[in-house]
Amino acid sequence: MELPPVETLGLDISRDTLYDYPKATHQTLNDTKPWLKDPYYFKTVRISAVALTKMVMHARSGGSLEVMGLMTGYACPPTATSPASVVVTDSFSIPVEGTETRVNAQDDANEYIVEYLKDSREGDISNEENVVGWYHSHPGYGCWLSGIDVATQALQQQFNEPFVAVVVDPDRTVSANKVEIGAFRTFPADFLPTASSSTDGGAVPLAKAEDFGAHASKYYSLEVEHFKSGLDAGLLESLWNKYWVQTLAQNPLLTNREYSAGQMLDLASKTGEISGAIRRGAGRGGGVAGGQAAAKNPVDRSLEKMVQDVKSVAAKEKAGLMATELRANVFTCGCNPSHSQGGQQ
Repeated sequence: MELPPVETLGLDISRDTLYDYPKATHQTLNDTKPWLKDPYYFKTVRISAVALTKMVMHARSGGSLEVMGLMTGYACPPTATSPASVVVTDSFSIPVEGTETRVNAQDDANEYIVEYLKDSREGDISNEENVVGWYHSHPGYGCWLSGIDVATQALQQQFNEPFVAVVVDPDRTVSANKVEIGAFRTFPADFLPTASSSTDGGAVPLAKAEDFGAHASKYYSLEVEHFKSGLDAGLLESLWNKYWVQTLAQNPLLTNREYSAGQMLDLASKTGEISGAIRRGAGRGGGVAGGQAAAKNPVDRSLEKMVQDVKSVAAKEKAGLMATELRANVFTCGCNPSHSQGGQQ
């Protein structure tokens, strides 16, 4: 079957070229390995709309359990208008054993990866792109790398460069109505960074607080950009035209109520822990602040952080309630049928 002309499809050639695999350029990068001289060589990750959608849907399907997958694409050297980047054109999930704290890839998962890549190269449409990274989910506790994640990424960078780690938080994605995603690369073992990576993970659960930020000096964050082809844009527009009513009618307070309830329970646990620390400090004759001129102690910092988390949760809940009220006024024209009937009687 012959496709219609490009003009009829409305394709954007400038964006569609990102799907063209630059085999010679990618091979040159693999031969020269510029990232060995500059640990900050890659600064951007460009993810296609298809890959991003598949990653978010996979992360969401895992619920409270972590899930894992791989990304295919290629590396792109710096140009006059953009820095060196990793281009992700597609992604696929892999069968792993996931828990609420980690994912473990077994032998059957490795066999699945080999077979998947083999079939993609030998199929009717040969795909020469390589695996350029892995992704996994952090349900409800932000985008950052734990100690296990750092070890996994460092091992992959040692043998499978170029390689990037992507973390997706499905709960915060639903709560904020935007994709919560982060991309990271680790430093060589003998490299000392000038500054630690930013680990602003928002309200991190108490169970993850010890691991959060403990390995920030071992990796750095990359900017995440998204792109879509002309066909992707047309497909997304068609989906929006079909499901826009359901999208507007969706209430994140209901669809994500387990995450909201978990946040409240975690804040209660943090409150109890800080209260115990204050009582222990008072029993030793010390106050919370210890004088206006004194430097802030860990209890003060923990208390300030918890207050910020409380304000953040309250703001999101208030925004959800306001959105619900606004939708009710828009779709019902501000009229309540029961009130109208009562007035007529």
